[in-house]
Amino acid sequence: MEGFSTIILVYVFHQSTGYSLHVRPFLDDTERGLFSTRHPSRPNPIGLSVVRLLSRVGATLNVEGVDMLDGTPLLDLKPYVPEFDVQDAPRTGWYAARAKP
Repeated sequence: MEGFSTIILVYVFHQSTGYSLHVRPFLDDTERGLFSTRHPSRPNPIGLSVVRLLSRVGATLNVEGVDMLDGTPLLDLKPYVPEFDVQDAPRTGWYAARAKP
């Protein structure tokens, strides 16, 4: 992973139980369809986070920007490669029009 400033973490929402097809997302006050959100209660409890890699010490990666619980089991690590991972997203659905705090 040396040489990469950004990595992708794939993990299990290990403390999430059950799911509903309609949820209230963290960044909005309106109930939304589950698959249009990043809500952790999902039929398949797999999460994905893009984080900044600060350093590696042995088998330990020091990162910032993590949005998961401490102790969350990792399934995989992937390098962030702009040619594959950066997408032009001119439409962001409900997120663009959400009620802002």
